[in-house]
Amino acid sequence: MKKMVKNLITAALAFGIANTAFSAEKLKLGFLVKQPEEPWFQTEWAFADKAGQDMNFEVIKIAVPDGEKTLNAIDSLAANGAKGFVICTPDPKLGPAIVAKAKSLDLKVVTVDDQFVNAKGKPMDTVPLVMMAATKIGERQGEELYKEMTKRGWDASQSGVLAITADELDTARRRVDGAISALKAAGFPEGQIYRVPTKSNDIPGALDAANSMLVQHPEVKNWLVVGMNDNTVLGGVRATEGQGFQAENVIGIGINGVDAVNELSKSKATGFYGSLLPSPDVHGYKSIQMLHDWVVNGAEPAMFTEVTDVVLITRDNFKVELQKKGL
Repeated sequence: MKKMVKNLITAALAFGIANTAFSAEKLKLGFLVKQPEEPWFQTEWAFADKAGQDMNFEVIKIAVPDGEKTLNAIDSLAANGAKGFVICTPDPKLGPAIVAKAKSLDLKVVTVDDQFVNAKGKPMDTVPLVMMAATKIGERQGEELYKEMTKRGWDASQSGVLAITADELDTARRRVDGAISALKAAGFPEGQIYRVPTKSNDIPGALDAANSMLVQHPEVKNWLVVGMNDNTVLGGVRATEGQGFQAENVIGIGINGVDAVNELSKSKATGFYGSLLPSPDVHGYKSIQMLHDWVVNGAEPAMFTEVTDVVLITRDNFKVELQKKGL
């Protein structure tokens, strides 16, 4: 009898320990990004991990470079017991499929950096989104361009704005429109602002687009280069170099910062003056904090959270400012 009682007590204790371990199992949340090799997304992951440490949850980090890997990653998260995920999608048009898959697996979703669009190409405003304040950052781009132009004493009548556009992307359109609005508000002649669409938001695509516009305006002596990100502006700057413009006659200011490091590190200054560095640290921490509060406390996030923190980095300060952001 004593042995039976002892066995029952042992079993009860084991059951209690198992239950305690089960109840104390750490919350799991996913963080999916399209380009894990990019410093921007590495920083988002690092600060998502910091949020996990601060709030006692585990971050499952997965690369999702295409649609198939995205849907497989969501299945994997569910299989691993995750309760939701933050995602920067490789393609905004995957939005409906991502939402449907998440709903079928009872996972909550927060998007970061890029907004989902529906089958008609319209933004999906029913999924919580954390992103840069596109219009305001574009306006800052225009303001900084005009400020540097004034500092150099350029004659506006001999200057032009090379605006490389991608209007089919809402964020790109709002950034470029914001920059152009700020330039016009500062007094830059509207008739000397030249918009040209790029086929791809990278250096080669922007270079081709810029070349097609530069040859149409041989009268322009000085160029301001506007684009949605660092690479489109870099493509524009490369085109001016190919057309024989010197660095002192070109001012390009990008957006993103991390893609500008190599250019700003060059021993000799180029027409790429600087970049607006946003806050991947804020994006990474804030987005998954919102998801955590939603899962744990039922606090549904705002549908749209704009991050306005940006700093202009140039050859003079980029190392210090990147270090501040953990980049």
